[in-house]
Amino acid sequence: MTSSHAPGPPTAVVVQNTRSGGPGRVGAWLREAGLGLEVLRPYEGEALPAALDGRPLLVLGGGFLPDDDERAPWLPATRRLVAQALDDGSPVLGICLGGQLLAQVAGGSVRANHGRPEFGSTQIRLRPEADDDPLMYGLGATVPAMERHVDAITELPPGAAWLASSAACPHQAFRVGARAWGVQFHPEAEAERIAGWDREKLARGFDRERLHAEAVAHEDAAIAAWSVFTRRFAQVCAKLP
Repeated sequence: MTSSHAPGPPTAVVVQNTRSGGPGRVGAWLREAGLGLEVLRPYEGEALPAALDGRPLLVLGGGFLPDDDERAPWLPATRRLVAQALDDGSPVLGICLGGQLLAQVAGGSVRANHGRPEFGSTQIRLRPEADDDPLMYGLGATVPAMERHVDAITELPPGAAWLASSAACPHQAFRVGARAWGVQFHPEAEAERIAGWDREKLARGFDRERLHAEAVAHEDAAIAAWSVFTRRFAQVCAKLP
């Protein structure tokens, strides 16, 4: 385990919440940018660290609410790590569940089965606040990203920078403080993943084949934007003392 005082590039703690919910291409982009990853799988019984010791933190997605402690008993430890990172200024990237968890820990609100579900490639609209954001500036007015959620952030934390929205979900991206980002979408997910989705688990009105075709058509634009976003996060992490 690499601490913040060890020589060489920083190593981020990655909390993976489900077997199929790994870091995917986000992990590859981070490694290419020089960030080490310690991927922890608490659903398999792996313990989360008691302290980050200044390391960056990534919290990935999963079919839970941020306080769904009965089904996911590692979530209290995950929330403690997020709170610790916010207190000491360690970089955080929360994806889907991870973004919702960041919002809740920082004082926002999340609700189950709220609003219209989003599945597949979705147009993310960047807000004017994104122009000055270290990760999101210059990505374009709208960028496609993968979605798979029925729960939603209903209120951002006090003082958060509201960075992006979509037609069905207002709070697609935000920043808390200087170095903690949450996104509702899945920059790590490739279009091909949709081909393996269970049709019965899709919300009413969503057709898997159509979703797959749309995501394939949008794949190049998604990679172009979110690879830049991800590498910028690695650059933020590289500036740690």
